Amino acid sequence: MDFRSSDTVVGPLSTDLLPASAAMAVKVVIVGGFGVGKTTLVGSVSEIRPLTTEETMTQAGAGVDDVAGVERKTSTTVAMDFGRISISDELVLYVFGTPGQERFWFLWNGLFEGALGAVVLVDTRRLEVSFDVIGRLEERGVPFVVAANTFPESPTYPTEELRTALDLPPEVPIVACDARTRESSRDVLLALMRYLYNLSAPPPP
Repeated sequence: MDFRSSDTVVGPLSTDLLPASAAMAVKVVIVGGFGVGKTTLVGSVSEIRPLTTEETMTQAGAGVDDVAGVERKTSTTVAMDFGRISISDELVLYVFGTPGQERFWFLWNGLFEGALGAVVLVDTRRLEVSFDVIGRLEERGVPFVVAANTFPESPTYPTEELRTALDLPPEVPIVACDARTRESSRDVLLALMRYLYNLSAPPPP
């Protein structure tokens, strides 16, 4: 049977193509422990169909991945998530989400190459899953902001209590976030951009 007449070339949607006017791209990374909402944030804020590497969780991860508090989670990121936001006609922001499990952290080296900064997404029900993530960023000297994601029945703490619990210096911004909504996720990225701008600004005379 000859299928040539119906063969089609599959490619990106026209809405996913990089605008011809784009002259500069910057990169940020979304990090956090297992199940804190990184894939959700990238998907909600991206103007294109997000690239995800979600795979069904299997028995191979049993006893290796800590699923305490997220027992109903059935899939996990095994490489990265990717999204894009046009800041202006010329400036594009690339957003990369990292895997949460420690066994995939070797991928961080490539994902962080060229990144301006990071967002640490935390779940206030399980702050301990973010300790090692924050430590790794501090070791790398990567500037970051912390976003406390909203989950059902998640406790709300004053900012300074969160800062103390996470052992953060006073200059690191902490913001509230609902990773399911585009507006809230956008505000988190804007907080990071403002923080990076303040870090790069010359000191007052």
